[in-house]
Amino acid sequence: MSVTRSAGALGAARPLMRLVTMSGVPILRQLHLEERLLRRTADNWCVINDGTAPPTIVMGVSGRVSELVEIEPVLRDRVPVVRRYSGGGTVIVDQGTVFVTFICNKSAVAGLQPFPRDIMSWSGQLYDKVFDRFGEFHLRENDYAFSHHKFGGNAQSITKNRWVHHTSFLWDYDVKNMDYLKMPKRAPEYRLARNHTDFLCRMKEYMPSRSVFTDGIITALGEQFSVQPTDLETVLSNDEEFVPSTKLLSQQDLEEIVSSKGSSSLGVQEVEA
Repeated sequence: MSVTRSAGALGAARPLMRLVTMSGVPILRQLHLEERLLRRTADNWCVINDGTAPPTIVMGVSGRVSELVEIEPVLRDRVPVVRRYSGGGTVIVDQGTVFVTFICNKSAVAGLQPFPRDIMSWSGQLYDKVFDRFGEFHLRENDYAFSHHKFGGNAQSITKNRWVHHTSFLWDYDVKNMDYLKMPKRAPEYRLARNHTDFLCRMKEYMPSRSVFTDGIITALGEQFSVQPTDLETVLSNDEEFVPSTKLLSQQDLEEIVSSKGSSSLGVQEVEA
């Protein structure tokens, strides 16, 4: 009985988490939405986007294109390259990727300090509840992994009063797309210099369906938050003045890197307001 009363008391005090679920939204549009929710609202958000098109390379704010992307094949095949507003590494995403983003006020999680390691620890504990029946789940350095194989890459952005933790989950992936990415110079120790296909795994080999995955996230969130499905149109007013920092790199940007033979002119420093 005491446990029931305690759960009820906690439930009454749970902060609100607005839930937005989408399917197939282009990753550039998703990132613009996230940045707007981060900077123009005061609510906590969970954004889930099931798949994206077309296949797109997404880089962290401080990544150097020449070090991370095979530029000539990307130009040849016209693969979009996006520089997002958050830190973290480089990924290629497509219909096989499931995106989950948490956008929270600093006070949203009791006792959580707004630092990268603390946020990763919190998220790892939350996802442990999602995956505990499906595989040997680990938070390995800054990745989500089944045993020693990565299936989730993370990035974060921390502002004065709020933070973002977003993940690209590999439900499935096209091996050919990995050829557009270079082996990063900085890699987690547990990678052990493995190539992409030896290092990664597919979630579909561990879980029965995408809906089981997303339902698990919502259930786990419900233990800490009052989760409220939200229609964005009822929340966001027109905000034509908002200019996101996430950008699609132009063909000219990429061609200039090729012509300068690896110039680092597109490398930028990560700065948060």
